[in-house]
Amino acid sequence: MGKYMKYTIYVNLVICVLSAYMAYNLWDADRSRAYIFVFLAVITGFMFLFRRHYYKKFEERKKNNK
Repeated sequence: MGKYMKYTIYVNLVICVLSAYMAYNLWDADRSRAYIFVFLAVITGFMFLFRRHYYKKFEERKKNNK
């Protein structure tokens, strides 16, 4: 379970980067769609940091219990 969780955290980072790229490309053409991608980039960036933080806490607790 730990290996799977370790790699799925980075899916959020990839989505964040792709959303920021799409927002940048759409900014001049369609500002309303660009705002959606900005929102998605912020949310997924936060989720990446949040999940990475708790994964590290989980691993530390697991290491201390052994």
